[in-house]
Amino acid sequence: MDGNATTTHRNVALLSVATTMATRITTSAEIDRRLAPALKRLKLPTGLLQRVAGVHERRNWGEGQTFDDAAIEAGKKALAEAGIRPDQVGLLINTSVTRKHLEPSVAVRIHHGLGLPSSATNFDIANACLGFVNGMALAGQLIDAGQIDYAVIIDGEDADEIQVNTIERLGREGIKRKDFMSEFASLTLGSGAAAAVIGRADLHPEGHRMLGGITRAATQFNDLCVGSVDGMFTDAKALLKGGMELVVSAWKDAKRQWSWSHMDRYIMHQVSSVHTNAIVKAANLDATRVPVTFPLLGNVGPASIPITLAQEASKLVRGNRVLLMGVGSGLNTSMMEIAW
Repeated sequence: MDGNATTTHRNVALLSVATTMATRITTSAEIDRRLAPALKRLKLPTGLLQRVAGVHERRNWGEGQTFDDAAIEAGKKALAEAGIRPDQVGLLINTSVTRKHLEPSVAVRIHHGLGLPSSATNFDIANACLGFVNGMALAGQLIDAGQIDYAVIIDGEDADEIQVNTIERLGREGIKRKDFMSEFASLTLGSGAAAAVIGRADLHPEGHRMLGGITRAATQFNDLCVGSVDGMFTDAKALLKGGMELVVSAWKDAKRQWSWSHMDRYIMHQVSSVHTNAIVKAANLDATRVPVTFPLLGNVGPASIPITLAQEASKLVRGNRVLLMGVGSGLNTSMMEIAW
């Protein structure tokens, strides 16, 4: 692959990671019931979400919950767990795919909700499901440069509208099998929010050192997965093939500088059992070291890596090596090592 992006951090630590979980559970069996007429007409079996994707349920926001309020709540939890005051934060990066409008940024509402100072730079980074890891890497570079002491990386996702629109459209007359399968991935999406606080490692010896990582791009595949609130349309076979080629290429390139074959945990972006198994096989990973959240949470977009890390954190011990990794629509891949 052409291009290179390797990052090494000198003085950056992950201080906390926190989540806000959506309260309403939507099972795949419930989605099957809502799609029953379409499945019957197309002669498709029920249970595809469970058997093919491994997604048995996902979360949606309950009454009175919104993705940005949930992100603010996660941010407050992360700051409290890190023991950092809002006025100490120099940077807020929102990485949500979900947004109510094109402008202003989602970050401005979260900045206000967290009570951050006017001196705290705030903006959105959008890079499909890799935004959170990209945000961590960028904030780490600014900490290493001495421009800021602390940053909050945050994400909130809402899958409700795209699911409602997708189910309604798939129930229309004229929808063919290929149309159904191109929108299948939309039905795996879930809602959730997460936040992380990172800061200077020399001020926080108790923190988890962010060592660095790599990113690689294969943007010739930019049209294989295209989504909006109206729907997400995916060439699943080509996306999986292109994604695996990119991951393998990046994994081989990483061996020049990194040794990631025997990590204690591989915290992957959560898509489905098919994608997880493919990456495990392609990189020859120990599957017992790959925690999964997609069976109960679905694909929560950029929030899936921090949510999975937060759920696994209580099982990690000092000295564990953790690799954050994922593939995002576009295609891009990112991998980042953390010394727990």
